[in-house]
Amino acid sequence: MIFTEAPPREAQSRSNCLATQDAQFILSLIRMRSSMAEKAQKQETDEKAPSGGDEGKYLLKTPKGTRDYNPKQMAIREKVFNTITNSFKRHAAETIDTPVFELKETLMGKYGEDSKLIYDLKDQGGELLSLRYDLTVPFARYLAMNKITNIKRYHIAKVYRRDNPAMTRGRYREFYQCDFDIAGQYDPMIPDAECLKIIYEILTELDLGNFQIKVNDRRILDGMFSVCGVPDDKFRTICSSVDKLDKMPWAEVRTEIVKEKRLPESVADMIGEYVSKKGGLELAEQLLKDPKLSQSEPALDGLKDIKLLFSYLQLFKITDKVVFDLSLARGLDYYTGAIFEAMLTGDGSGGAGQDVNVGSVSGGGRYDGLVGMFDPKGRNVPCVGFSIGIERIFSIVEQKTEAKGVKVRTTETQVMIASAQKNLLEERLKLTAELWDAGIKAEVMYKENPKLLSQLQHSEETGIPLVAILGEQELRDGIVKLRNVTSREEVDISRANLVEEIKKRTSQS
Repeated sequence: MIFTEAPPREAQSRSNCLATQDAQFILSLIRMRSSMAEKAQKQETDEKAPSGGDEGKYLLKTPKGTRDYNPKQMAIREKVFNTITNSFKRHAAETIDTPVFELKETLMGKYGEDSKLIYDLKDQGGELLSLRYDLTVPFARYLAMNKITNIKRYHIAKVYRRDNPAMTRGRYREFYQCDFDIAGQYDPMIPDAECLKIIYEILTELDLGNFQIKVNDRRILDGMFSVCGVPDDKFRTICSSVDKLDKMPWAEVRTEIVKEKRLPESVADMIGEYVSKKGGLELAEQLLKDPKLSQSEPALDGLKDIKLLFSYLQLFKITDKVVFDLSLARGLDYYTGAIFEAMLTGDGSGGAGQDVNVGSVSGGGRYDGLVGMFDPKGRNVPCVGFSIGIERIFSIVEQKTEAKGVKVRTTETQVMIASAQKNLLEERLKLTAELWDAGIKAEVMYKENPKLLSQLQHSEETGIPLVAILGEQELRDGIVKLRNVTSREEVDISRANLVEEIKKRTSQS
């Protein structure tokens, strides 16, 4: 066994002293860092406080380009959503969902000049991410990733664009899109015609006023640019300029083409002659004989498909709202064939669409090459679809509702459970529970002894159609006094028949 000599007492004392000094130094460092953190936190709080306001308070506002919706507005929105969803389901669509953000590389290079409007996120775990710009590119990624070659789907979700918002015209940075798409190999223009039929149905059912659906074909545009002398590498950028014709006069678009895009004036003027043409089946037939445009094989293919499309639209009886418009361009890079856009034109009555400048409310087209961009082997899945701009439509429906003075119900309550006397809270709650269990939308006031007048007034103010009134005599007789809030008519209904009577009176079987 080996023994070691203990250190001298003085050495131990010096060691303990040094340890104490070290501990004090570390403690002072911790205090100093804590003080610095407190100062930094206070500075951050001061910066967040609104200028001129109370210290430490936040500026209460929604971010630019976003908004809150109150219960009345949400009731209107839900009605609009239901109209759109019902139409999608009527046409045998099933729904999917995708993440609100995608890999940045998934989105980039698909939207042309609009790619600058994509919201980029900070690096998260080694992944560069961006908020989705639309629902079409994520859908194409979904098809390629899951090797799906045939689906008819709808998708209603929020998208994000780093755009200059125009809130009064329904232009936001965060907004809903309602997409419908048909993916699969089918005979030409049949799915395209159904898409236009659905847009027609939705806009008609929403009663937005007069509207027009413009159609064109990307191949016609490319052929037009080619015969007019536009270099191949400038097709997409000139297409983006022409796409502005729904917001700008031709003179301004022409200036952009000549001054910014550097095309000769003669080329711009030739483009101007074509983009001024509008019509229907007869215009397609006329352009098929055009000496310049007929020299382009892509343009001829596009014109033949437009002619076929109009023959199907005649069968669907919607040609009164559809126009073949060569100025329609739609600047997104992924379109390959037919493109379309729905515009409100006003109804002449001061209602929706009249004096409300909201731009287009729906747009879409054929994108046969997008899925192949994501497939490892480049396998394409032909696709056609469209998007409904819910925010713009909602702005119109909301204004129209206010102009008509229509009372909007924010709940779907069918019956209020009321009492005419005191000490009947338990009986009211018992009956309310019975109705809930039977699928009836019922409400009860959260007071032990509410006044009957208060219960009736609440029903009138919120639009509840029926009031089930309990009293001591009614309880003894096994009945409920059922009151029609509008007519104020009262009838005695047996407790056993109450559920059936409420459903009958509120048109719910």
